[in-house]
Amino acid sequence: MGNGNKVEFLVAVCALVSSIIAIWVAWDQSRVMRAQQDGMVYPVLQVDGFVSRRDENVAIGIRLENSGVGPALIESLSASANGQPITSLEPYRGTLPEGYQISWTGIVGGAVAPGKQVDPLRLDWRPDEITDAELTAVTLAWSEVDLEVCYCSVFQKCWLTSMNQSRAIPTKSCPEGTTDIFEQFGTTGITPAAAIPDEASQ
Repeated sequence: MGNGNKVEFLVAVCALVSSIIAIWVAWDQSRVMRAQQDGMVYPVLQVDGFVSRRDENVAIGIRLENSGVGPALIESLSASANGQPITSLEPYRGTLPEGYQISWTGIVGGAVAPGKQVDPLRLDWRPDEITDAELTAVTLAWSEVDLEVCYCSVFQKCWLTSMNQSRAIPTKSCPEGTTDIFEQFGTTGITPAAAIPDEASQ
């Protein structure tokens, strides 16, 4: 190989290496930018049950709170009792003392904004309508129920979270949303008091 050919070969190799480096740098910058974008809209959804006794009312329910920096898009939810899947909360209606008011929010297909909370189900009594013993019994009965929520960021990064886990688990995608179990409970079989649809900000 002549000197001229060697020089051309070295130039070609250097150009190839330079192209590979440029492609890698561009890919790495794109990856970093995407990670930064994901971080700027990262939702952290927490699911908890709550019990509240105040002078004006007694309440129990389920609360979703987004402590992240981006909206949590609720794609689907499922419920279980003692580890077994359930499709209705109706069996638990009989554990409720009479006189309660129901408020609910359909959450499948909705969103929880950063720093906001939503109560998909809330049951209220006047203080004279429920005793401490009855409240304890209701709380114990409903503690069997676990709620699992699948939610995504605006960039379709998705997670699964539930009442029985402290941290959300990443998942590739969410199952297709089905009937909202809270809306179903709030709109069927209501005899003790009128159901009140909750227009909480999502």
